[in-house]
Amino acid sequence: MSLYALIRPLLFRLPPEMAHQLTFAGLDGLQAIGLLRGYCQRQISSAPASKLLMGLNFPNPLGIAAGLDKNADHLSALLSLGVGFVEVGTVTLRPQSGNPRPRLFRLPAEQALINRMGFNNKGVDHLVMRLRQYRQKGGQAIVGVNIGKNKDSDDAILDYQTCLQRVYADADYVVVNISSPNTPGLRAWQNPSELMALLTALKDQQQKLPKKVPLVVKIAPDLDESGVATLMKCLRQTEVEGVIATNTTISREAVAQVPHAQETGGLSGLPLRKLGDHVLHQVVEHAERSLVVIASGGVSCPEYALHKLQLGADLVQMYSGLIYQGPELIWQSLNALEK
Repeated sequence: MSLYALIRPLLFRLPPEMAHQLTFAGLDGLQAIGLLRGYCQRQISSAPASKLLMGLNFPNPLGIAAGLDKNADHLSALLSLGVGFVEVGTVTLRPQSGNPRPRLFRLPAEQALINRMGFNNKGVDHLVMRLRQYRQKGGQAIVGVNIGKNKDSDDAILDYQTCLQRVYADADYVVVNISSPNTPGLRAWQNPSELMALLTALKDQQQKLPKKVPLVVKIAPDLDESGVATLMKCLRQTEVEGVIATNTTISREAVAQVPHAQETGGLSGLPLRKLGDHVLHQVVEHAERSLVVIASGGVSCPEYALHKLQLGADLVQMYSGLIYQGPELIWQSLNALEK
């Protein structure tokens, strides 16, 4: 039995957000005394080959999705686990507390989570400070920054533009989050006219900045086939560099009779896998090899990570699977991918 499997029952007795904080305190402590990286490296027999995508050299195709480290407070510890990249955020222009608690729910039998966090974060200036501290200490790993808008913003496009400008010098890629179900009206930015206006403004800004940092768009799994096709056409026309499929779902079809299933928020974890894979297949088809495709959602075992790559994803992200399986999911997946 793994160490995490022994600890998990104790963590699951605590409220999810408290368990999250304690887990990071433990990881940060192990990292500070120099034990974490060496231990993790010994669990990986041989990592897959590196990938050059969007002008970035990814050491391996496995990454950690946004939401686990919203403020870039734990970068060194997360990157010591063996992943090829980490995405931090979602971050907003101004700090915001998010939605009232409780706002995060476990569905253990389904290896799932429901969250309505509401972009709780310390603001973009704090994230940039933490990312710069990581870089100043010699950190060279690939870090993406996921940006969103404040809940009470009067000008969403200006929010995204300002966040892009603030993170641009320190991020390796920037993700435009228009698909969280927990900020009112956010998903409306997936509509063609709104999406074209937003991405055109961001691409214009990108071209005026001193270097080219790739732009990636994170989409919802709840789009129908026509919606996916239309959205992907917008992404190709605006020449963004990548797409993440997918964010959490508002559907409860896979967990209808489960406790907490009717809580408001986005469902992630194993029940999202089939829906996410269905959208991923369409995204790959419509990407026409002009966009990098990052798969996210339902990676709860090495076989599911491999399957997303077989469907055509270039990279794969994990989040909820780590809550249930721990870092062994990363090590087992890397070893399986190499084989």
